Amino acid sequence: MSLILIFALPAFAQKVDSDKAFFTSMEENRQWPSYRGYYASGYLDDAALPDSFNVETSYNIKWNIEIPGLGLSCPTIWDNRVFITTAVSSQDKEGYLTGLYGDIEPVEDSSEHVWKVYCFDKSSGKLVWERDAFKGIPMVKRHPKSSHANTTVATDGYHVVAFFGSEGLYCYNVDGELLWKRDFGLINSTWHVVESAEWEFSSSPVIFGNKLVIQADALNTAFVAVLDLSSGRTIWRQERDEISGWCTPNIYFDGEKARVAVNGFKHRGGYDLETGEEIWKMSGGGDIPVPAPVVWKDLIYFNSAHGSHAPLMALKNRIVGEISYPEKEEDPGDDFAWFYDRQGAYMTSVLVYDSLLYRLRWNGNLSCFDARSGKIIYKNTVNTSSFIACPVASDGKIYMVSEIGDLYIAEAGREYKLLQKIPLGEASLVTPAISEGMLILRTASRMIAVSEH
Repeated sequence: MSLILIFALPAFAQKVDSDKAFFTSMEENRQWPSYRGYYASGYLDDAALPDSFNVETSYNIKWNIEIPGLGLSCPTIWDNRVFITTAVSSQDKEGYLTGLYGDIEPVEDSSEHVWKVYCFDKSSGKLVWERDAFKGIPMVKRHPKSSHANTTVATDGYHVVAFFGSEGLYCYNVDGELLWKRDFGLINSTWHVVESAEWEFSSSPVIFGNKLVIQADALNTAFVAVLDLSSGRTIWRQERDEISGWCTPNIYFDGEKARVAVNGFKHRGGYDLETGEEIWKMSGGGDIPVPAPVVWKDLIYFNSAHGSHAPLMALKNRIVGEISYPEKEEDPGDDFAWFYDRQGAYMTSVLVYDSLLYRLRWNGNLSCFDARSGKIIYKNTVNTSSFIACPVASDGKIYMVSEIGDLYIAEAGREYKLLQKIPLGEASLVTPAISEGMLILRTASRMIAVSEH
């Protein structure tokens, strides 16, 4: 039992008890435990990734394995294990419709699917275990650019949590034993303007210490909840007056108080991690919210797009009360470090790296801002193809994956400099994962480990 408790509360979580400690832990973490790594920060330095690789010739490719079915979950890494999910059907063969388009109709498919959780050995790529979490006909249809397994697994080195929306929440241990599961019923992830536009669930779980945070904003329900990680018991649940969203929640600190940050259109805000008390609330922005909040030092960054607004903003972590959507960019109010009404991205979360903020849009536009002041440093088009995956960083380099399956590696800093363009061989809509000496990429049908060792 003592070993289980040690794993359930890893050292990095136990030491995080203030905003300064939280940011320090982002700088020092060596795992990639959830969506975009350590609390969506999107970077891992001292990783010693190779400068180049070639998928076709296997140059600097450690392993290249097939993943059945369709899934847009990012690889999660803890020590020598890699976790990923997929949904497998013998009939859903349409794949992903890439590119810039406005089609809203979902894929018509009512075949039986199997929702799977996989664990692979990081060194060899060999399968360690696989589990069938659920089998049945999907309760919600998918967008042509979506799948039935969009959310990324969260792990703390002992628990492995997969959230499949309407198909349930599952907690395994690292050896694949099912510890508990929860059924939240139908989570109808449908665009509120056109109810036939079902686009599937896409909010990943987040682990902090012995707590699990989930967000579910849908047409028929909207809530944020914190569960006991060891049992799945609900500690608190707050209902939300919110439209459908596809945002992953995050953790931030106000001094020594841990908070839950959530993005949204009618209810962007913060909750007390321990009690669920609403700390602050703000409405307005892009009316199809997708990006996750990102934390850097004492600031929380939100962005979204669609409709008349596409905000990109930096809010102070001591924010309280009901906050109005700013009327003027030059004077947004004391709760903001800075604010833009038309600089946000529709699909991607921002990357804050070495005091600079990078925002990559669907159309390939990359803008760089000073993270503290919001000053625009540069704007550049990476490529005119479409980008859904979020940018990540390591050792002074920014990694960006286009939907058609090209990896762009740019030099981090105040000037844009493209270092490499590397084809991956097929479409890729998934944010890469970074580990010690290894970059792991997911394409439409494969998972590829890049390493020179």
